[in-house]
Amino acid sequence: MQKETSLPAGIRAYQGQIPKLGERVYVDATAVVIGDVEIGDDSSIWPLAVVRGDMHSIRIGARTSIQDGSVLHITHASDFNPHGHPLAVGDDVTVGHSVNLHGCTLGNRILVGIGSTLLDGVVVEDDVVIGAGSLVPPGKRLESGFLYMGSPCKQVRPLKESEWKFFTYSANNYVKLKNAYLEEIR
Repeated sequence: MQKETSLPAGIRAYQGQIPKLGERVYVDATAVVIGDVEIGDDSSIWPLAVVRGDMHSIRIGARTSIQDGSVLHITHASDFNPHGHPLAVGDDVTVGHSVNLHGCTLGNRILVGIGSTLLDGVVVEDDVVIGAGSLVPPGKRLESGFLYMGSPCKQVRPLKESEWKFFTYSANNYVKLKNAYLEEIR
């Protein structure tokens, strides 16, 4: 087992759980990734983001970008919530700056706008845009193919063709950017 002292900056073990990073993952030196966390290939964790898998698991898919200042956390199992809420984020997801994801499940090809908060038990199906500053209350399900906005968020309209295309564009753009950062480190 790898000792915590030999882990890269910002990557921390917790109670024997060491974060697992896929191929070509970029974690900024100012970001913190703790415990039972798995990050898929070509994903990126940007400055001052916190991914804290200390009392439950966090799974982040491939080509997913967690932007600056975002906080990803879980809900532990307890008498109040026997199973807790892990956090799962799919592939090709762009999580905007200062987003809070707490014990929720996000599918693939999602854009979470700047400053949004998604709470325990939320399920976001594939191909969804969540507008900046939105609050998704506990247990809400966001249906595939729509734009959601507001506090609390509401379904606004079906996605436009340009928004469908943006999912792949955004994911690929952040893969290119994190590759440039990785080259700078070498």
